[in-house]
Amino acid sequence: MSYYFTIVGTRDNPLFELEFGTSKLGGDGTARFRDEAKYMNQFIIHAALDMVEEVQWANKDLYLKRVDTFQNNHIHTFLTGGNVKFMLLMNPDPQNATYSQYANSPPSRPNTASARQSAGLLAANPTSQATEEAVKVFMGEVYENWVKCLMNPFYQANQPVTSPIFRSRVQAAAKKYL
Repeated sequence: MSYYFTIVGTRDNPLFELEFGTSKLGGDGTARFRDEAKYMNQFIIHAALDMVEEVQWANKDLYLKRVDTFQNNHIHTFLTGGNVKFMLLMNPDPQNATYSQYANSPPSRPNTASARQSAGLLAANPTSQATEEAVKVFMGEVYENWVKCLMNPFYQANQPVTSPIFRSRVQAAAKKYL
């Protein structure tokens, strides 16, 4: 499974981006997205912001769970108190995701019945309860590191995070939980 994690600021601007792969079940932690997915992932996340804005008012929790699905990409979101969004796009089989090879318009939402039939493992089933729990714990740890980053007197709100320490801590959390 490949992941694309981004932090979106209050002005819907990206503050931090990271691609990584699963470290569970023998994974090496490397993202396996196709070349065009680098840009498509950004578009998919940005398109999911509309769904986040709808869900955030109906949910009292900071972790909004899976808010959107697009062509086998599942988007999970965590909101901070300052309306900064942590968004995780997960794709269980990125090599089979074809964004530009459709003769007709692709369906905007995949059939969820086929997703339920996949294995119960975290790396194989992005819709399982274990996956939701792992993503929730991952987001919680990233949030702790985010708060530490915000407390830095040299960081200005809504500016990209360039700290190598923050990046390494997010990578460590991803390796630990995802």
